[in-house]
Amino acid sequence: MKAKRLFDLLLALLALALLGLPMLAAALAVWLDSGRPVLFSQTRIGLAGKPFRLYKFRSMVVDAERLGPQRTASSDPRITRVGRWLRRSSVDELPQLINVLRGDMSLVGPRPDVPAQQADYRPEDWALRCRVRPGITGLAQALYRSRATPAQRLQADLDYARAPGLLRDLRIIALTVVQLLRRSAN
Repeated sequence: MKAKRLFDLLLALLALALLGLPMLAAALAVWLDSGRPVLFSQTRIGLAGKPFRLYKFRSMVVDAERLGPQRTASSDPRITRVGRWLRRSSVDELPQLINVLRGDMSLVGPRPDVPAQQADYRPEDWALRCRVRPGITGLAQALYRSRATPAQRLQADLDYARAPGLLRDLRIIALTVVQLLRRSAN
């Protein structure tokens, strides 16, 4: 696990160095389109069931959590104009590199759930899922992008939690890049 954490730290630092200007441009675009705050933060569940604050570029109107359901669809009217592009390109996820540096997240792992989603799991599945750090991308995103059904997502998350590893992470990162390139070509 130490090799995975070192890999996460090095790649997150490199990504922040390379993506610093695009991230600044994204922050400016959010601010010009819909004002402040530029970042959205939310409590999520991490390693060993420990809560942490996840950061993303805000892609929805301010106070969107109070205006509608927890899960969103691509046609959700709360998504801002810039937010649609941020979500389609996954640029909204880039501030999570800070979560990786802090140790809250990994580059690869199950996507972090909000506390209420624990009710979607059997207790033994929740315990298994919480044995690994959540990730910016995971097996479900690599295989299905955002088209995964809840059952597919659960199966992929548990499959990863049963057998995490650096080589598997490299494969998942490569598959995620392919998914992003396919999505941007459409």
